[in-house]
Amino acid sequence: MPISPASKLALLDILNTPSPTGFEINGQRRWAAHVGRFADSVQNDAYGNTWATLAGGAKSGPVIMLEAHADEIGYMVKHITKDGFIFVDRVGGSDVATARGRRVDILGDKGTVRGVIGNVAIHIRDKEDEKVPKPHEIWIDIGAKDAKEVAKAGIRVGHPAVYSDAVEEFGNNKLIGRALDNRIGGFIIAEVLAQLAARKARPPATVIAVNAVQEEIGGNGAMMVTYRLNPGVAICLDVTHATDTPAVDQKKHGAVTLGGGPSITHGGANHVNVVKRLMDVAGKKKITLQHESSSRFTGTDTDKIFHQREGIPSALVSLPLRYMHSVVEMCDLADVERVIALLAAFVESVKPGEEFGLRL
Repeated sequence: MPISPASKLALLDILNTPSPTGFEINGQRRWAAHVGRFADSVQNDAYGNTWATLAGGAKSGPVIMLEAHADEIGYMVKHITKDGFIFVDRVGGSDVATARGRRVDILGDKGTVRGVIGNVAIHIRDKEDEKVPKPHEIWIDIGAKDAKEVAKAGIRVGHPAVYSDAVEEFGNNKLIGRALDNRIGGFIIAEVLAQLAARKARPPATVIAVNAVQEEIGGNGAMMVTYRLNPGVAICLDVTHATDTPAVDQKKHGAVTLGGGPSITHGGANHVNVVKRLMDVAGKKKITLQHESSSRFTGTDTDKIFHQREGIPSALVSLPLRYMHSVVEMCDLADVERVIALLAAFVESVKPGEEFGLRL
């Protein structure tokens, strides 16, 4: 089903709301307002994990958790010099190789302050400056003459910053911008709830769409919320590397194509019965799947979800993404639509009393 114009506007609003790790609350408020239009309830916990529930049509129906993460990478103010330059540390896996010369927004006490990451002109920098800088070697300039002006602007040590680049529609049915990883996942699971709520009959299972915090620094939010909700089965939705561009070795990183459909992962945290069900429903709905392997770990919240309590049968579904952790992350909206269809079909396939655990 194509994404409606109204949903696309909501998507862009969610994506363009800053939500750096540890400071996700404004993004969560936007997401909650959006998903609350069709969920039965919306709740949150102490650290900002937010979830929306759509009650199932069966009294004894299973509970399915669809999880994405709400946070994005960024920077944090580490030190302010007497001359008013702001040195930073990374929040999550920010790529400092692409940092110099970028505009950033610092989320300060008096609101957002625009800054630029300093870049010495090519004419006067030393050859040794051609190397990738270390995080402590980059600085933000907000046009202040000294530390007092920085403080007057409402900026202190500990404030977060994100790139100011917005998300935009691009090329043939694509999006580019920062923080598609994984703010778009929150939109996708909300769309799944919206489509299920619009059906003539509710699916038997109760569905909980979870937008979790702090994935980029270790999956802390996923651990908290999974322990609390204790679902019967969980699907983690994240992005994966599209490896169809130059300079990517597919022998090392696998073959994933932008526009090739959702990717599912095999091995490790991914429960064989849940993966099989995803493959089965994809086949019935004629949704093309791509496949990835996980011999040790997935690097996503799936790794933090599956071992909670007695073990939660879980699987990872991924949206192909080019140029991850940059300001030009790119996805194909056709893939977004296919992921929504796959997750909705999975939910509808789960029957009352059904369990995914392995039996001897």
